[in-house]
Amino acid sequence: MDLILLAVIVLGVLGLVSALVLFYASHRFAVHEDPRIGQVAAVLPQANCGGCGYPGCSGFAAACVKAADQGSLDGKLCPVGGQAVMEQVADIVGLSVVASAPKVAVVRCNGSCENRPRIAEFDGMPTCRVQQMLGMGETACPYGCLGCGDCVAACQFGAISINPSTGLPEVDEEKCTACGACAKACPRGVIEIRLKGPKGRRVVVLCNNKDKGAVANKACKSACIGCGKCVKTCEKFQAITLENNLAYIDAEKCKMCRKCEEACPKGAIHGFNFPPRKPAAPQPAEPAVASGTTQQTNNEKPA
Repeated sequence: MDLILLAVIVLGVLGLVSALVLFYASHRFAVHEDPRIGQVAAVLPQANCGGCGYPGCSGFAAACVKAADQGSLDGKLCPVGGQAVMEQVADIVGLSVVASAPKVAVVRCNGSCENRPRIAEFDGMPTCRVQQMLGMGETACPYGCLGCGDCVAACQFGAISINPSTGLPEVDEEKCTACGACAKACPRGVIEIRLKGPKGRRVVVLCNNKDKGAVANKACKSACIGCGKCVKTCEKFQAITLENNLAYIDAEKCKMCRKCEEACPKGAIHGFNFPPRKPAAPQPAEPAVASGTTQQTNNEKPA
């Protein structure tokens, strides 16, 4: 009986000591979270898309609070929530937020079935990533869209779909949040998050082919051949650069005059959401000259 009592006393003492140790450790090593992090996370859309550049909405909330302690929210943007959500975040942390220009996903490839004929048939797992890992595709262009729809699967907002007639993904600008999930899913970097532009208007080179002109032209009828004509038309604003045989338009410098679109011999440059072009005014016809008068004039002899 004494042994049982002794065992109970020992276990009780051990339990008490363990409780004291745990109580001290919980206070000594406690991580105190700023309550503003939870408040910021509560107003975020909880899409956890990674478009903000942080691991989920909780990571973005912590980054916003940390940035607020340094006095600025510059560079912080929730692409899903947009300006409205960032204003709520700014109110919570006691700062103001600068309005950011809206962006949208752009598929920089115009290699439709008509422009880029199929030369092979892939009979494996129907994903773009697998085709890219195997170093192959169904067309001759090693830079163009593979058309398996990895971007469609990555989009949580139903903003991308594959056009069955062209075989290319199309972006619904009304649904697109510019989170960048589709761009990350594309193994060839065909999709880019660009400035949406005023009234949604923008001019983009719809090509990603970096091969030399003759090779790119053979792979796709609408490929950029690096001729540089678009660069020459934009010498005043210098919005177009030519690097690795591929033209690129800087959205911040572009004045959307669309002269480059007219100058491109391959139709690789496209303007989005512009009104239809007005037909060219007919040139006045030159007055016809009577044949008899012409004959008389020709037969006149100098005095």
